[in-house]
Amino acid sequence: MLGELEQVVMLATLRMGDDGYGVTIQDAIHRAAGRDLTIGTIHKTLVRLEAKGLIASRMGDATPVRGGRAKRHYKVTPAGLKALRASIAALRRLAHGLAVGLEKS
Repeated sequence: MLGELEQVVMLATLRMGDDGYGVTIQDAIHRAAGRDLTIGTIHKTLVRLEAKGLIASRMGDATPVRGGRAKRHYKVTPAGLKALRASIAALRRLAHGLAVGLEKS
């Protein structure tokens, strides 16, 4: 089962499609969950998820705006989507019958 932070980062990454990178993932988490995670926390989580094969990354093109540096873009892998679905399903089973708002809609 994935940890809560891993779930949040993976869900935000899914929202970004193939163009998610650290800052956009951080912004998506802030907008949707109201959580102010540091960019370091986001990157450590992405690196850990990539090591597990749940997230894949690719380097984008270097841009003058970033001083010639390239962005690392992330996307959820098929294995990551499977793990995320299983983790959310486990939470729903645990919450079944409780008034906590995890009912299927």
